[in-house]
Amino acid sequence: MSLDSAEASPSSSRDWFFPSPSFIHSTSNSPQSPNYPRKFSTIPRHSRSSHTDWKPPKTSTFRSVSSSGSAAYGDPKYGRVRRRIELRRREKMAKQEKEDPVLEQKRDVSKAVSGVKTAIGEMGIRDFGQRVKIRWQMASYIAILITAFGSLVHKNFSLHNQVIDLQDQISTMNIRLQACNTSDTFDTISILQEGDHLSSKGLKILALTVSIALLSMPLFVFKYIDYISKFRSSYNCSEKVSLNKQLEYRVDVLLSVHPYAKALALLVATLMLICLGGLALFGVTDDSLADCLWLSWTYVADSGNHANSEGMGPRLVSVSISFGGMLIFAMMLGLVSDAISEKLDSLRKGRSEVVEQNHTLILGWSDKLGSLLNQLVIANESLGGGIVVVMAERDKEEMELDIAKMEFDFRGTSVICRSGSPLILADLKKVSVSKARAIVVLADDGNADQSDARALRTVLSLTGVKEGLRGHIVVELSDLDNEVLVKLVGGELVETVVAHDVIGRLMIQCARQPGLAQIWEDILGFENCEFYIKRWPQLDGMQFEDVLISFPDAIPCGVKVASRGGKIILNPEDSYVLQGGDEVLVIAEDDDTYAPGALPMVWRGSLAGDFIVPKLTEKILLCGWRRDMEDMIMVLDAFLAPGSELWMFNEVVESERERKLIDGGLDLSRLVNITLVHREGNAVIRRHLESLPLESFDSAKRLPYREAMVTRGQRGSFSRGSWIGEMQQASDRSVIISEILDPRTKNLLSMSKISDYVLSNELVSMALAMVAEDRQINDVLEELFAEEGNELHIRLAELYLHEGEEMSFYEIILRARQKREIVIGYRLENAERAVINPPNKNERRRWSVKDVFVVITEKE
Repeated sequence: MSLDSAEASPSSSRDWFFPSPSFIHSTSNSPQSPNYPRKFSTIPRHSRSSHTDWKPPKTSTFRSVSSSGSAAYGDPKYGRVRRRIELRRREKMAKQEKEDPVLEQKRDVSKAVSGVKTAIGEMGIRDFGQRVKIRWQMASYIAILITAFGSLVHKNFSLHNQVIDLQDQISTMNIRLQACNTSDTFDTISILQEGDHLSSKGLKILALTVSIALLSMPLFVFKYIDYISKFRSSYNCSEKVSLNKQLEYRVDVLLSVHPYAKALALLVATLMLICLGGLALFGVTDDSLADCLWLSWTYVADSGNHANSEGMGPRLVSVSISFGGMLIFAMMLGLVSDAISEKLDSLRKGRSEVVEQNHTLILGWSDKLGSLLNQLVIANESLGGGIVVVMAERDKEEMELDIAKMEFDFRGTSVICRSGSPLILADLKKVSVSKARAIVVLADDGNADQSDARALRTVLSLTGVKEGLRGHIVVELSDLDNEVLVKLVGGELVETVVAHDVIGRLMIQCARQPGLAQIWEDILGFENCEFYIKRWPQLDGMQFEDVLISFPDAIPCGVKVASRGGKIILNPEDSYVLQGGDEVLVIAEDDDTYAPGALPMVWRGSLAGDFIVPKLTEKILLCGWRRDMEDMIMVLDAFLAPGSELWMFNEVVESERERKLIDGGLDLSRLVNITLVHREGNAVIRRHLESLPLESFDSAKRLPYREAMVTRGQRGSFSRGSWIGEMQQASDRSVIISEILDPRTKNLLSMSKISDYVLSNELVSMALAMVAEDRQINDVLEELFAEEGNELHIRLAELYLHEGEEMSFYEIILRARQKREIVIGYRLENAERAVINPPNKNERRRWSVKDVFVVITEKE
């Protein structure tokens, strides 16, 4: 086998091994080390046979340095470091040349390789000569050739083994050379790390200094401000406010004006604490800045995390951060607690907004609120309940407590209370005033003029709502003279109910017709029957006389004429024919309990006798004094017969009375039918009452059932000459009417001799509730209470029928129409209450002349 073939053999296809710096670092530099690698990468042999002076490639000294490290090393700011690295490398290489035999081994390896190559060349020449000789002397030298060939083959294998050994030695030398270069690289990295450590140490010192400076800055600022304040005060004696107080004032204004200033200040303080703590930790620990900031946050959030700190510096900084964190979270807890308390207090005091629509809004607070709420609750019962919002200048809890004490069932209606003033638009917006279907303004208790002035201002506020009003405004007034002004300001949105005027007229009507107060209580309240207006197209073209008997469950009282702008006509003529668009005014139990039916056959008949009610003179005693006394006197003068007397018994001096009456607009010379008689005294003092001829006073004719009840009294238990006996005789002969403010007092009147009573607050509340539900009813009430037009009357049955006559209620209605009256109910002889809108109107029954009927008729 030739040498070339031996060089090309598979065994010579080994590659040179160049281990990475990390591998050299993890193993020993000695070939005898147990971790010394025995597997090598190889380089093709023909690549080194072509060059006799081949040397192992030198690896760059900084080849193993990472790209980031190389970039940093090449940076101009590392010039000093590079010079130190170069000087160190030269010194180390010089030392290695003297002490380390690595260079000697390199030279020996080079000489051995050269000798091997020379020997290989000489063997090739010698073999070539022998082959030439063999060609010429083959026959004679065949034995020598065989011997020489065998020896050459043996020598060839020996040389091949030597070549392999030399290759192993070259690889070992290359590894050692690579190790030397790698150690230089590690020295460079350590130098860089030492430089980075020096720069990092400087940064840590700078961070610690900055954190201490920032932490101390507020103290120096406060000291400087205090110094400036003292300097200014000493320099300028006229300055009264120091800089400290001005700064405190500015901070207080900032926190007061901006609602989120406290939370923002707390957030800024937290961030500053985290940043300063992170800088301080970065200065006393070996962690990075990001890790120190996160560690600072953990100390702020949980003060127990600093227990794992080691060393005096880290412990001192961690304890400081934890202490600041406790203060931060204490302030945060205080802010959260204050915010929650403020919100709950706002809800408790009724400052939150009402998110409702189609609700009834009541503005103000008075004694009439309980009765008003009761009527609204009854009105909403058919709808399954409703929402009533009350806003007044009172504490919400007090209002809710007072409403809870009211003795009635709310029947599904929710009452929401809010504290606020109706004069402030923001408070009106808080109760959704623009979405309310009705707004009731209650009059204040006290001075009438001040109450009406406040009501006027409330109407002005309501008309100034930008969103507009969906519903109408019902205003309770105390003085009739202020009604025109309120309607002028409110326009078409306003409906007024003059409380004193309504009660005064009711007192007069009830004094002349005892029992009428109960009729009004039934009509105005929603518990029984009340007024409703609705359109019925099937009644168009029908005369009003036929409309009267077309409703089995209601009683028609008037017509809302569409051709006259929606004007309501009470008690129209029988010949009036309903036109398209007309609506019918009825008295019914509820708005969904009636409907027109088939026209029944009713016999009209004729009246029992002459329908003439004589107008007799009356003698009326009026105890007490009212602010609208002049209005009551004028109404009595219009109602009573000529020659009647009005005795005024009160504690007001007579001369003062005339002055007050004149100031109220009363002209005493224009009184036609009555004469005023003045007496001074107190109605609750016995000797003052004994001076009056009590038995001589009367009003209207006493009703039969009242006379029977009085007869059954205990008159025999007192002597007729005693004062109590005289009072009892007076009550037997006279009609006593009392005004009651508290509805609960009426239960005590059953034991007294009072003929009738007027629940003033309750009746006014009923009127307010009815107008709030349907503003058209206010026109009906105004006409019934006015001096002209139609009114309620109680008529004796003897005016319509004979004793024991059998008739249906429809027949009585038609008989009363002969005098243009509408019968709306009746009260039997022994009954205590009247029946309004009776059922089974077509059912015939036997009547008595002592029964009475309630009618709507024109004023006499």
